Amino acid sequence: MAATTTPQYVYPGQDEIRIEAVLAALADPVRLDMVRQLAEPGTEISCSGFDVAVTKSTLTHHLRTLREAGIIIGRQQGTTRYNSLRRNDLDELFPGLLQGVLAARR
Repeated sequence: MAATTTPQYVYPGQDEIRIEAVLAALADPVRLDMVRQLAEPGTEISCSGFDVAVTKSTLTHHLRTLREAGIIIGRQQGTTRYNSLRRNDLDELFPGLLQGVLAARR
C-alpha cells in the first residue's frame, strides 16, 4: 500500500517577488477577498477555511496564484496546510501597496 504524501510547494524568495505578478494576483476579486481574510497579523487559514463561494478546484487555483506571486506562504501541520500573508516581505518590497489595497472599498 502506497503512503499518501502532501505536496511540497515552492515559494518565491523575497528577491523573486515581482510587482507585476502581485498586482495581477490581487486584481481578481476572489483572491483579493482571500488576502483580506489573511490581513490580520498572525492570521493563518487552512486551505479549506477560506470563506469564498468557489469550488475546491477553483480555490486551489487561487491559492496557487497567490503562492506563486509571493503573496502567501504556507505551513504544513499534519495533513492541513495553513496559509498566511507575507506582509513583511510585501511591505518591504512595495511600501504602502498592501495597506492601500486593503483600505480600498469593496
